[in-house]
Amino acid sequence: MKAVRFHEYGDPGVLRYEDVGRPVPGAGQVRIRVAATSFNPVDGTIRGGFMQGPIPVVLPHTPGIDVAGTVDALGEGVTGLETGAEVVGFLPMDKPGAAAEYVLAPAEALTPAPKSVPLADAAALPLVGLTAHQALFDHGKVTAGQRVLVNGARGAVGGYAVQLAENAGAHVIAVDRTTGDLSTVVTEPVDVVLNLAPITPEQPAALLALIHSGGVLVNTTVWMPAPSDEERGVRGIDLFVRSDAGQLAQLVTLVDRGELRIDVAERVSLADLPALHARAAEGGVHGKVVVVPESV
Repeated sequence: MKAVRFHEYGDPGVLRYEDVGRPVPGAGQVRIRVAATSFNPVDGTIRGGFMQGPIPVVLPHTPGIDVAGTVDALGEGVTGLETGAEVVGFLPMDKPGAAAEYVLAPAEALTPAPKSVPLADAAALPLVGLTAHQALFDHGKVTAGQRVLVNGARGAVGGYAVQLAENAGAHVIAVDRTTGDLSTVVTEPVDVVLNLAPITPEQPAALLALIHSGGVLVNTTVWMPAPSDEERGVRGIDLFVRSDAGQLAQLVTLVDRGELRIDVAERVSLADLPALHARAAEGGVHGKVVVVPESV
């Protein structure tokens, strides 16, 4: 099969589109014929070697954390899935990813794909959708009537966060500020701030001033830890997204009800993934990009 892999850490030039052996599912695993994966900024961070501590991949490594595709083979002990089933999932970050024609996935990471969108487009949902869901509800504890500031609302995670918060009955303030004074936009205190955008070192502390006593700042820019304000009971939380098939199934249900929109900015071929990484490194990728094997 064809796959994109890197044999050493480095810039996008280390990525190779090459022939590799088709993987064989082990106990508890499913082999998926990939309809698409997607590009996430963390793919470039892993490729560059900056996540070797928290995400220790084995080289050569195939990127691609998101997967949408068709079950092709079942490993020993797998129940509840059948060959031919269309599935979507968030793959383990430290294992070979879905930038390939076939990929192995833990059966428990998969959920039926949405029926209302093309299967390939469903690859745009798992990581960013789960990040938004976990930020809002696992950590932010957002409920109806609360005021929620989403900084970075134009990004892929932000787009889902705004929709999910509005669905929950929250009042959402959606901004996209990497610099500047957010107090000019937020004229009344908020209950929850989701910071999804790269910001200056001074800004995290300034965000705390926008939050009610007892509120929370949830931050996804993990290289800049979220501060807390213990005196006012404002918690700062750094989010590390986790795979959760149950939560992903909830998101799929919302998609099929027409209550959650999957936005795909671009579709590129698997062979063009190295060029996509290069564009992303130069800041030239905006919105969610799905990556489709030529065999699909």
